[in-house]
Order: sequence, then C-alpha cells, then structure tokens
Amino acid sequence: MDAWALWLIAAGILLVLEMMTLTFYLLWLCIGTIAAAIIGWIAPDAYIAQVLVGCLVALVLTIFTKPISKRFRAAKGFKDTGTELIGRQGIVVEPIEEGQYGIVKIGGDAWSATSAQTLAKDERVRVLRRSSTIIEVERWEEFV
Repeated sequence: MDAWALWLIAAGILLVLEMMTLTFYLLWLCIGTIAAAIIGWIAPDAYIAQVLVGCLVALVLTIFTKPISKRFRAAKGFKDTGTELIGRQGIVVEPIEEGQYGIVKIGGDAWSATSAQTLAKDERVRVLRRSSTIIEVERWEEFV
C-alpha cells in the first residue's frame, strides 16, 4: 500500500476521533496528515519529507489558532454551552461506579460522567463540573 493512502487512513481516524472530542487539536493533526498524504502522492519515496511537512502543518495550525480561539471565547456574546450544564439535573442511564465512567442524560443529550459516589441507573444527579466531554456529577438531594 502506498504511503499516501496510509496517511489518508490516519487522517480519517483522526477526523472521527475529533468529532467525538470536539477539541480541535486532533483536527490540526488530521490536516497535517492530509498535507503528508499530498507530499506522499507527489514524492512517494520522500518519507522524511512527508513526516516533516505533516508535523510542521499541525504545529503551525496549533500555534496560530490558539490566540484566535482565545479571542473568540473572550468575545462579547460568546456562550459556552458547557457552563450552562453546571447545576442542572440529569438521570443516570448507565450506572457509575466510584472513579469509573457511566452515562448521564441531561435534557436530550447523553454525557459521559464520573462521580465520587456510586450511582445506580435511573438515579437523579446534579452536574458539578464539566471538562471537554466528561461531566462530574453527584446525587441529587432535594431539601424539603
């Protein structure tokens, strides 16, 4: 199999992983592998050039888009949907063992969740924190 085809397979895998994490870091690596695939198509025997171009493209994209995304997040009117989750109520869909991952449904969305407590299926929980794709929850306790 040609090197450019392997680069495109790697790019496809990175793109799928990026769609699951939504961090943009894997997107830049994906674009870097596409650049390496182009070099592999043009110069099939230049393996070092393929790797260097791929790494350089990913590095440049990562460095130069960081300030842009930081300004975008600081812009007036930007709303991070993740911060709206904090304090909301959800239902445990897949049980959560202490220190392990489970699934919690909040509104119409399912989230990977962790907790310092063991939580059973169908138990109500409250969101404490959110990282990129995982939320931390605790048992919902109503005070009468």
